[in-house]
Amino acid sequence: MDKEALIFDLDGTLAESKQPIDAETADLLKRLAENRKVAIITGGSFAQIEKEFVSRMPQDTKWDHFFLFPASGTSFYRRDNGAWKEVYAEKLSDEEKKRITSILLEAEARLGLAESKIYGEKVEDRGSQVTYSALGQAAPVEVKRVWDPDKEKRRRIAALVTPFLSGYSVGIGGMTSIDVTKGGIDKGYGVRRVSETIGVPIEKMAFVGDALMPGGNDYPARSTGIECVEVAGPEDTKRFIKGLI
Repeated sequence: MDKEALIFDLDGTLAESKQPIDAETADLLKRLAENRKVAIITGGSFAQIEKEFVSRMPQDTKWDHFFLFPASGTSFYRRDNGAWKEVYAEKLSDEEKKRITSILLEAEARLGLAESKIYGEKVEDRGSQVTYSALGQAAPVEVKRVWDPDKEKRRRIAALVTPFLSGYSVGIGGMTSIDVTKGGIDKGYGVRRVSETIGVPIEKMAFVGDALMPGGNDYPARSTGIECVEVAGPEDTKRFIKGLI
């Protein structure tokens, strides 16, 4: 595959949900970025990317070849003079975030899906995105994995809230999450912003993700015409990167 840039999803692709990348993945990404640009796009916050990705990378990483797009591409960070700087962010207003939070929690209650045991914050303000996590942001992977494996619970919540959130995008992400952003913002939007921002045409990029099937949160990336590589998880992603380098 002869591409100038690779775009990677984070959760479920480079690492397990809300878990840091391992040492082998970090080394492979470092080597990949020696000759290519690498973008990370995820529904997670910048703080999550720092914890799960940036902090795990080797000291001699070529950071000027990495580009970070948290909250489904609604914000962009790049390295500048040794620090990560926010280049843009399409933020929601405080009033919007309060309204979205209220609608999500009301839908959860109406459907009888509120869990008695919660791990951390249930609704997270990510600036340009509001993320609902049914079991809380800090729920263990093994607990999250069995809560909604077929996405049926979250589809019910999304179907209930969507009519009340006209003008917004409601997407199912991760294992227990629903992401709400301004309208038209999804992984397809993110791919186009990556292309514009790093100056690489879409036909010279590839997108790597674990949820590229219809209904998956990576699926909208296909609408851009970008070459897509669907992986089953982090080990599959490692094999793909090894094939490139």
